[in-house]
Amino acid sequence: MSYTKVIPGLVRANSDNIKRICLSQGRFRSTVTSKQRKEVEGGKKEQQLVECTVVKAVQVDLISQTKNNTDAQTRKIAIDFDNTHEAYKSKDNIELLRSLLVFKLCTFDFLVDKNKELMDLSKKVFGKWLFERLMKMTFYGQFVAGEDHNSIKPLIHKNQAFGVGSVLDYSVEEDLTQEEAEKKEMDSCVSEAEKESPGVDRREKKYKAHRQFGDRRGGVVSARTYFYADEAKCDAQMETFLNCIKASGGASVDGFSAVKMTALGRPQFLLQFSEVLVKWRRFFNLLAAQQGKSGMDALEQKLELEQLKESLAKLGVGNKDDIENWFTGEKLGSSGTIDLLDWNSLINDRTKISNLLVIPNVETGQLEPLLRKFTVEEEKQMKRMLQRVDVLAKHAVDNGVRLMVDAEQTYFQPAISRLTLEMQRIFNREKPIIFNTYQCYLKEAYDNVSVDVELSRREGWYFGAKLVRGAYMYQERSRAKEIGYEDPINPDYEATNRMYHKCLEFVLEEIDHNRKANVMVASHNEDTVKFTLEKMNEMGLSPTEKKVYFGQLLGMCDQISFPLGQAGFPVYKYVPYGPVNEVIPYLSRRALENRGFMKGSQRERSLLWKELKRRLLNGQILYKPVY
Repeated sequence: MSYTKVIPGLVRANSDNIKRICLSQGRFRSTVTSKQRKEVEGGKKEQQLVECTVVKAVQVDLISQTKNNTDAQTRKIAIDFDNTHEAYKSKDNIELLRSLLVFKLCTFDFLVDKNKELMDLSKKVFGKWLFERLMKMTFYGQFVAGEDHNSIKPLIHKNQAFGVGSVLDYSVEEDLTQEEAEKKEMDSCVSEAEKESPGVDRREKKYKAHRQFGDRRGGVVSARTYFYADEAKCDAQMETFLNCIKASGGASVDGFSAVKMTALGRPQFLLQFSEVLVKWRRFFNLLAAQQGKSGMDALEQKLELEQLKESLAKLGVGNKDDIENWFTGEKLGSSGTIDLLDWNSLINDRTKISNLLVIPNVETGQLEPLLRKFTVEEEKQMKRMLQRVDVLAKHAVDNGVRLMVDAEQTYFQPAISRLTLEMQRIFNREKPIIFNTYQCYLKEAYDNVSVDVELSRREGWYFGAKLVRGAYMYQERSRAKEIGYEDPINPDYEATNRMYHKCLEFVLEEIDHNRKANVMVASHNEDTVKFTLEKMNEMGLSPTEKKVYFGQLLGMCDQISFPLGQAGFPVYKYVPYGPVNEVIPYLSRRALENRGFMKGSQRERSLLWKELKRRLLNGQILYKPVY
């Protein structure tokens, strides 16, 4: 399949003028209304969740999926996250002891800081076989499901029996030195034109590779990292993802499989396309400011069409006829205004992918290429990345699996989100197959969510989102400060919490308004889960509709996952798998992440002890899960 089918939402145009794409325009749910509703609800006293074994039934109205005023009844559900019997009924006593041991070890700074060195030393001292046995009894057994797609099936089936699904994630990474990682990054993120004439092209420093941040693993504890070697390596990684999708389809019903865009092609294209997207959006913001509409939410900025044409003419961006052609079409500008979605559709799809990479230059009044030239091989590399994405999406459809596209660094993310959006436009017509990931520690998270939801509504496809707080905060902050651009991260944890809840509430309101939206609340934060349950109860969103999912990592926060699953909510564990020696980088990060998690809260350990003591007092020394 050609790349033009992967990105059909981009406008077809020749090198001299741009023609716009028709966006089917539906009813727009104002973000202003959403904010007013939030302010009213914010004044209400927080509803207390009733503690019970699993659920409490209360009669409330449910808005039907067809919105046809048909009365329906559902149960108002509250979950008791202190009920250890329900939380750990899928675990035997050995598993509880293992969790206690691993979480305790994660609180010792020396062990965590030197975990990689200690694991390497253990391998030499004990030998491969004994080392693997020790790892399966501790860290590997806690956080990894098994070595291959066959060995993980028993765990997946057991979790399913207790109401918990799986997001399969093949977690093998190259064990590169920092120097090797930096070299691969610089080789793969710098184009031939930049190598020949550094500094000639009009590139922004945020979207250029910098050797001191070439090792993208630095400051990241919860995300896999891929480095480009060659096209054959990308094909091999695509095959790995295909096997993961196949395994997910064979092991569970309605499963997910996780993929990363940086594994599927040369990251140079992601950097360059991201820069183009950001510059076009920035140009829109400049034009909005000229019309006195700065400081508004993204979708509230609607430019008056005639004023816009005059502004573009004065800036010299295209001649009068070209400007007129840009805004002629069945829908675009028919209301006399242009919003950000209309503007995004002007980014055009030409014969070569490199011709996508053009930006408006206010100084010269011309549309200019981001780089002076691209080699034939660079063109092919761009096309192959899009083709691999297309293959994975089709394979997911064929296997009844949903594809979760992970978020990455902000200098890659605009391109990743745009490519994921194009997959959603193709494959989410009948049901949600493709899910995008939104990192809510970003200042622009709400704008990104609201714009994409509005596009899905206009075009009539199923919106799918996973909301996370984010995995790259320390790295992003350090890079922005040292290189010299605005920090993209919210100022503190509380601001991130507010952003997460704001994005979540917006998507929940969209589900309430239009049952085509879907969201995964991927969080270990108990307050966020309770917030979601409260909003679902208020809106009459039943868990059986399977519009709101919950997600946690394997081996963590079982006191959240399993009570939710047993109460009928669609809840999923991120399930890593891979050979012991090849997932050591992943295990190393889990230890680092758990140090902060376990030091910040004793809750999970105290619940594990509570359940273990309960079993011993009840004579359940040899407790075995029944399913």
